[in-house]
Amino acid sequence: MNIRNNPILRQKLAAEYVLGTLRGGARRRFEAWLYQDADLRNLCAAWQQRLAPMAEFAGDVAPPKRVWTAIDRRLRLTTTPAGRIAQFWRQDHLAFWRSLGMVSTALTAMLLVVVLSNRAPNAVAYVAALADDQTHTTMLVTADSSRRDMEIRMVSNLHVEAGKSLHLWAVPKSGHPRSLGLITAGRTVLPLPASAVGDDVAVLAVSLEPPGGSPDPNGPTGPVIYKGAWVRL
Repeated sequence: MNIRNNPILRQKLAAEYVLGTLRGGARRRFEAWLYQDADLRNLCAAWQQRLAPMAEFAGDVAPPKRVWTAIDRRLRLTTTPAGRIAQFWRQDHLAFWRSLGMVSTALTAMLLVVVLSNRAPNAVAYVAALADDQTHTTMLVTADSSRRDMEIRMVSNLHVEAGKSLHLWAVPKSGHPRSLGLITAGRTVLPLPASAVGDDVAVLAVSLEPPGGSPDPNGPTGPVIYKGAWVRL
């Protein structure tokens, strides 16, 4: 199907994608088009701006406890390192993600000019605003494929208890979290591995670990204290 020259269909699909009613194979095809079509991404952003305010007037609907129990049992979410990350997406974190979305949007807009002005032509840039459970933004992460590195900057005072370290992770939609390295106070520059910017990576997270980082290569062993959407610019 060629939707490039069909503006009515493009608007319809963009609206359904943002609403979440575009599912299955149709949604996967649309996401493949999004990757190659900047104008289509702009349409989705416009629909997001139109529809997002409506969510503020909709009350939260908590699923029965048995639903989460069944999911935990089938996917072993609470018994694996990946499971501790997966719990971010539970219903009790909806308020966090709603607020974080607004914060991240504003921060991304401010960072966009800086990042784009410093990156090489055709480079792929990424940005994330990492916040705690109270949506207080603590650090900003930017990456540029032309330099193959990522920079972490603190935007608020950060106190790390003695004998602990901060471990940065890329969280894919499935599979184990991917270690990106340790964060120090002030400004940290880390290598940018391909595993950090795959199409399946949507979230960055920071866990509190023993000195030297998590002893488990498959995920955090300590609590996850900061997280944020990893956005491609």
